[in-house]
Amino acid sequence: MLVATPERPSDVERLRATLATIAPGTPLRDGLERILRGRTGALIVLGQDRTVDAISTGGFTLDVPFSATGLRELAKMDGAMILDSAASVIHRANVHLMPDHTIPSEETGTRHRTAERVAKQTGFPVVSVSQSMQIIAVYVGELRYPLEDSGQILSRANQALATLERYKLRLDEVSSTLSALEIEDLVTVRDVAVVAQRLEMVSRIAREIEDYVLELGTDGRLLSLQLEELVTGVDAERELVVRDYAPVGRRDRTPESVLAEMESLSPTDLVDVGQVARAIGLGQSEHLDGAVTPRGYRLLAKVPRLPTAVIDRLVEHFDTLQKLLSAGVEDLQVVDGVGELRARSVREGLSRLAESSILERYV
Repeated sequence: MLVATPERPSDVERLRATLATIAPGTPLRDGLERILRGRTGALIVLGQDRTVDAISTGGFTLDVPFSATGLRELAKMDGAMILDSAASVIHRANVHLMPDHTIPSEETGTRHRTAERVAKQTGFPVVSVSQSMQIIAVYVGELRYPLEDSGQILSRANQALATLERYKLRLDEVSSTLSALEIEDLVTVRDVAVVAQRLEMVSRIAREIEDYVLELGTDGRLLSLQLEELVTGVDAERELVVRDYAPVGRRDRTPESVLAEMESLSPTDLVDVGQVARAIGLGQSEHLDGAVTPRGYRLLAKVPRLPTAVIDRLVEHFDTLQKLLSAGVEDLQVVDGVGELRARSVREGLSRLAESSILERYV
């Protein structure tokens, strides 16, 4: 099995890259659709090296630029085709592939079994087009992924988008509530965990839709715009919540590691507020009603034109949001990089945020 490293990405990452290469609107997808309409099968290897050459016999060398029509004509022959990894050159055609027969395969058809073994042995993606079943399947390492009709994918994507809209609306509500509670210094572990939970749920649904967008290619452009509008700022908000409330002082509990632990929660654990609180580092279920104090990252990030470096220095100097809220212009100017104008901007910005948060909560 492949190990995920910067030089050797995981099978899932390579599958995503392959799906982008064969998404609707790409030349390769056009060629595959032509093969399906022509009711002929095909076996296509996306990459060439010594390993591929070693298991290839017969056929003929082309080394010609890729074209959808050329792929369709070459598919009329029984042999496999070998392209470069970018699907821009057809290297060989009508090739007989002989992968190691000891490589395990659950496929029953000759073409699919060969495709699976070649993908495992060479590490290159292999595309198989079934003549009888009219199915395009992609093999990447240990993974097999059958392509679906764009209409089916779009239908599921629209359902996911509707779900995302509802979750985002709820996220906005609990986030506004948290801001008001921060101003009043009434935040509990439960309040923080609920916001973190909703942020993680929205992120997961968004990642699912991103996969749909990737597979839809040009058919997913409108979906991509809708997704971007809904999730803009969510990733930044996740990090700010962690920086505001996760315990400090432990090198193994960086914001990145806390977010990674949140992402590793199972769907069952994610709906448990106590498990979310534990992942952040705020204790178990018995601590949900305990009071916590924000450091001020979330609210300072909402002050216009305030650089991240200045936010970090303000939080480091004042330590808590309540001290920031009670600080005057002169107190703020003590911080490096905060002159009189910026101090007034911070003071006025925090005051406006405090007023609007309280109004939203009680009016």
